[in-house]
This record gives sequence, structure tokens and C-alpha cells, in this order.
Amino acid sequence: MKAAVFRDTKTRVEVIDVDLAAPKAGEVRVKIAAAGVCHSDLHVQQGDWGATAPLVMGHEGSGTVVELGEGVTSLAVGDHVVLSWVPPCGECRYCLQGHEARCQKVATLVAPQGVLFDGTSRMSRTDENGDDETLHHYLGVSSFAEEVVVPASGAIKVRDDAPLDMIAVVGCAVATGVGAVTNTAAVEPGSTVAVIGCGGVGLNVVQGAKLAGAERIVAIDVVPDKTAMALQFGATDRIDASKGDTVEQLLQLIPDGVDYAFDAIGRTFTTEQAIRMLGLGGAAVIVGLPPTGATASFEPLALAEADQRILGSNYGSVRPSIDIPALVDRYMDGQLKLDPLISGRRPLREAAEALEDLEAGGVLRTLLIP
Repeated sequence: MKAAVFRDTKTRVEVIDVDLAAPKAGEVRVKIAAAGVCHSDLHVQQGDWGATAPLVMGHEGSGTVVELGEGVTSLAVGDHVVLSWVPPCGECRYCLQGHEARCQKVATLVAPQGVLFDGTSRMSRTDENGDDETLHHYLGVSSFAEEVVVPASGAIKVRDDAPLDMIAVVGCAVATGVGAVTNTAAVEPGSTVAVIGCGGVGLNVVQGAKLAGAERIVAIDVVPDKTAMALQFGATDRIDASKGDTVEQLLQLIPDGVDYAFDAIGRTFTTEQAIRMLGLGGAAVIVGLPPTGATASFEPLALAEADQRILGSNYGSVRPSIDIPALVDRYMDGQLKLDPLISGRRPLREAAEALEDLEAGGVLRTLLIP
């Protein structure tokens, strides 16, 4: 099969022939319908997180189950699934407490080592010398491929009438953005919200805030077209971050500061801006992921005196098997917008070009279609 392989930051991502082994116990093989190109993929290509390479890229995708491993009873061949980049192990104390997004096995084995739950990979290739080369999984998914083998808990069954290509973005952008609002922050009706960064995740923070009943939702970005798009997703106000101090502009709109400020960018200065935007009792929610080792500064006394909080949000604190089908239902019921998120489609062979488009800043989500 074909798959997009990342080797190092100096080498362009290449779509090559890859061998995919059969699923082992507790795993399934999925034929990919579409894979979304996310900024996290760009972070990998740029070397921000030190991912284990060589690896097959991609963590946002959807498809059809085509083979079951031993013992899998929760899925059947032909099921439509959205892939979750946190496949809960169901055994660690976090999973047992209902905090699957914190799964310890994913955090300590699957994600950092680029393997599945048994500590090995299902992907390999034969190099020019005839030797077998192991290829690592990215976040237990590797959706930039024609097919994948994933843990059964990472293939989330959804309704058959949902458009299989469109719902690929539910697996990351939608779950992360909406989940940050509804799960991590638990935004209350009537709240005031600021969203820094209106890319794929940020726009879903915006529509999550609208679903939560927020009274004011301020969209912030350096690209006016993106804040204009945010108005379609439920924003009530917008700020052009390229025109002066963002915090000052926010406080002109909401002098007391906001109840919730979401950093959907993940840079030091945007995290610091989110904290400075808060009103009494406010919470800054860090959704965008910075490079490893980045640090931000804040004044602890001011935070304590104002009874404020800083919250980290991994994958929107979702429970994949519950939240992902519910989000697909909300899309089918007209409560969630997905279609405007899709900037375009490219064949899988153009994975490198899709990443370049994203880096240039002109697209929200490109779908790779095998």
C-alpha cells in the first residue's frame, strides 16, 4: 500500500510503498476514506516534538473496517469509523476513572515510542538493500496511508449515513476544539469567551462556545479572513491581532476581562495573552501545543488574588467512544458546521504539498484522499 513517510526535518515527506501486517489481538484494519492535514502534523515535520522516526504521518482520519483482529467484538467488517489519536487502553487508572484522554499507556508508550499497545509496529518497508525497515505509527493512527492497523478502541463506530470523508475532521479538529469548551473548561451559558487563533481547532472552540450558550465570543487572529469565518461559526466580535496589542483590544470590547480565554495557537506569547485577558475567576485554557521546552510567564500573585485558573486541554478531554459519535450526530442534525472547515482535497500522493499549503497559512483543513 502507499503511505506518507517522514524521516527527518531535512527530508521532504515521501509517499512510498509500505507493508502493513495483519491486525493482532484487539486491533482492526481500516481502509482510509480521508485524512485531515493538521498543524500537529506540521509540528512533526518541523521537528518541534522529537517524534520517533521514520514514521507514517497523520492522526486525523476516517474509514471502513476491513479486518478484525482476534477477540474484537465491538466492531464488524464494514463499520464506518472515525479514528481517535488517543485509543484508550481501558486498564490504567485514568481510563477507569473516565478520563480516557489522559490514558497512561498512550502517554508513555503509544505516543512517544510510535508503536501500538504491544510495543511493536505493524508497518515496514524493504529498503534499497533488501533489508526490512520498521516504520513507526504516529499517535497510534498514521492516517496518511491507504490502510491502517489501529487498536479497536481507536476506531470509533459512527452512523452509516454520515459522509465518511467529511467526518474525518471530527477525529481531531472538532473533538479537540469543542471538547476544550464543553469538557475541559465546562463553559457556562452567559459566559464571555476569547479564542486566540481561528484555524481548524480554534473555529471549533468558537462553535463549541456557541453550543455552550456563551454570550460574547471574541475571535482573534492575524488573518482577517479567519476571523470573518469565525463569525459564521458563532463569534460575536473579532479582533485583528496584527493591529496593536491584542489584550488592549480585547479589554476595549470587554473591560472586565473574559471568563474564558482559549489559546488555540500554542505559542509563548499567545498563552501569556490568554492569561492577561482574564477577568475575576477566569480560566485560560491551553489547547494549541507549543514546541517541546517552550515556557510562558505569569504572575502567580495576580492569578491567586483574582481566583483565576490555567487549564491544559489534551484532545478536548474527550471520551472518544462517547463524544465522537455524539459530535457526528450534531453535525448530521445541523448543530455543528464541518463543511466550511474543508479548504480542499488532494490525493494522498500530494501529502507534502498539503503540508506546504498549511505552513503557508492559506488553508484550514485539506483532506488527503487515498
